[in-house]
Amino acid sequence: MDAMPEGTIKTKTNKGFGFITTGTGEDMFFHRSSVEGVSFDELKEGQRVSYTVGQGPKGPRAENVKVIKIT
Repeated sequence: MDAMPEGTIKTKTNKGFGFITTGTGEDMFFHRSSVEGVSFDELKEGQRVSYTVGQGPKGPRAENVKVIKIT
């Protein structure tokens, strides 16, 4: 199984979406419905996450967004 892409929460809005810095120079949109394991409200800017790349109505978006636990 391929490793899931990882990024950092760049921004989070009070409208239920945000953007992940992917490290490739492009930010990835994500919606609150794509967050797994924690609530959207628990996410913090600067937090590391993993995700899968999906397709939304306006282009690529992050799905299956999960916080990376620091061990």
